[in-house]
Amino acid sequence: MAKIKPCSRFTDFDINLFLAGKHFRLYEKFGSHVMEHDGVKGTYFAVWAPSAKKVSVVGDFNHWNEHETILNVRWDKSGVWEGFVPNIGQGNIYKYKITSHHNNIKTEKADPYARRAEHPPQTASIIWEDDYQWKDTNWMSKRKEINALDAPCSVYEVHVGSWKRHATEDRFMSYVELADDLVAYVKKMKFTHVEFMPIMEFPYDPSWGYQITGYFAPTSRFGYPEEFKFLVDTLHKNDIGVLLDWVPSHFPEDAHGLGYFDGSCLYEHPDRRKGYHHDWKSLIFNYGRNEVKSFLISNALFWLDQYHADGLRVDAVASMLFLDYSRKDGEWEPNIHGGRENLDAVEFIREMNEAVYSNYPDVQNIAEESTAFPMVSRPTFSGGLGFGMKWMMGWMHDTLEYFSKPPIYRQYHQNDLTFSMTYAFSENFVLPLSHDEVVYGKKSILGRMPGDEWQRFANLRLLYSYMFTHPGAKLLFMGCEFGQVNEWNFSKDLDWHLLDSEYHQGIQRLITDLNGLYQSEPALYEKQFSGEGFEWIAYDDHKNSVLVYLRKGKDAKDTIIVACNMTPTPMLNYAIGVPNKGKLQEIFNSDAKTYHGTGDFKNKTIPTKKAELHNRAHSAEITIPPLGMVAFKLIASPKLKTLKTPKKTEKLPSVKKKTKTLSKKNTKKL
Repeated sequence: MAKIKPCSRFTDFDINLFLAGKHFRLYEKFGSHVMEHDGVKGTYFAVWAPSAKKVSVVGDFNHWNEHETILNVRWDKSGVWEGFVPNIGQGNIYKYKITSHHNNIKTEKADPYARRAEHPPQTASIIWEDDYQWKDTNWMSKRKEINALDAPCSVYEVHVGSWKRHATEDRFMSYVELADDLVAYVKKMKFTHVEFMPIMEFPYDPSWGYQITGYFAPTSRFGYPEEFKFLVDTLHKNDIGVLLDWVPSHFPEDAHGLGYFDGSCLYEHPDRRKGYHHDWKSLIFNYGRNEVKSFLISNALFWLDQYHADGLRVDAVASMLFLDYSRKDGEWEPNIHGGRENLDAVEFIREMNEAVYSNYPDVQNIAEESTAFPMVSRPTFSGGLGFGMKWMMGWMHDTLEYFSKPPIYRQYHQNDLTFSMTYAFSENFVLPLSHDEVVYGKKSILGRMPGDEWQRFANLRLLYSYMFTHPGAKLLFMGCEFGQVNEWNFSKDLDWHLLDSEYHQGIQRLITDLNGLYQSEPALYEKQFSGEGFEWIAYDDHKNSVLVYLRKGKDAKDTIIVACNMTPTPMLNYAIGVPNKGKLQEIFNSDAKTYHGTGDFKNKTIPTKKAELHNRAHSAEITIPPLGMVAFKLIASPKLKTLKTPKKTEKLPSVKKKTKTLSKKNTKKL
């Protein structure tokens, strides 16, 4: 019979911080901890259940008998139940059996702070501690520069369960196996970061991990906690950062989860207008309750502390910020000022970001936020929410809408592309082509491209080339980098067999080279969040669907000229204004043969001439490939030390000379 012995890891100061919503290392106190007490080895348990009149630890060590191992409630009215159980430890399975003061309701819950959980569909917690020895000291010492806002950030978004399955055993790849295959692939593709869709324990595969029940446990589907640490460590040793999807916006109603934990609304808001998501059939955290804030902020710091994560991508921020999010009139209540903002959630987000950046100033928190809520990625001291970056959902929507149109109609929708520059520097934006854009009938990114086979792939190459030269960090969902044809299916792996095709090989090589271009050219990243890093040359040539712009870094000599042709008509002798006298040297061409383009529309070194155009004293005539992007460096005259900026950028005519149009009929010749 497992008898409880009085024991506590909490000091009075810990309790005061917890109740004030200011204890951000609760994982060191709550949960199960293997330890020695009075010379006896065993496990200490602590759980928060203020509405309980009895809390028992039940498990494989006491035949799941709720009467044997009853925890002691603290005397300080904190609602903390705790105690030491001798002679149990690593690997024992357990839950909390809670009898509530509310109508004697009984619940049986997994430990909210458990470090490991049973493999679904089993739902119990497992006593677990590891002594993993990290080997990423070199990475941790330099990641401040790697994660800086003036450094390149190209993210590969991964759903671990469907990236690649084991070839012969038809199962998930383990964390250890991914440390070989995934790491080598990401390094080859030259991405700077991996973002894992939620890795925390979750019960239901079709939720993709966004319905979490084990906030402190990496899912057991792919291995042990220390094996996930090994995966992170291996990524770091290969100079690849790790971002984790984090979901503080809602949680499922599963019986073993956080919902109605002690027979009361403990973690969720008791008012269903603030505590229930109709769309996701899930519960919303009570952001105004101090103990819940301590739980969530402790969880954010846990993954940065214990798993060396380089940042968090915070899911569904818009749903947290607004009381009327996806609600009809009468289904929500205004705040005390009569507005629609959830003031408790706003305050929680600010406190969370302050805690993260004060403890880990070398990471990045990224908001998935889809509204015009102001100053999401601005510091809290200036009134912002305190995130480092924000997803640019408007760019994603407008760009995919534009590229889905046949080129003949694009002349009427030039504003879909140019509009993003009116707000591009209001936040520190990430350009996302994420998992949400390749599911639920939206088609794959390639599947949205119009035209025959040649045009579809040329359009995709152009889309990616435009994306990688547009200001902002980049995010690409797995499979997009080689032109996945089908929509993403979480239950099967990617269609790797497509890489037998030269078209798909070309897309893959393109992404590798775009990543290389982005990281090797300071003009593409040093001022990616500043208006000083971008300048239009020609944005108004809607008749030809051409865009020409400058990307600028800290040094004027690094300036890049980018020209995009959104039609299948090659632009020969297309005249553009240039910043200074010199020569244009082509450094990238999305139509190159190595990408399975035509290879017919290259630019040799082009001298500028003194002829005013686009409000610049010098100009040059370039070739822009069909459905292609070309980028140049300006080798300025030695006498010119800086690149001149025009006084104004009013609408001016573009000069061009049309030749043949690449159509379904004649592309076969290419």
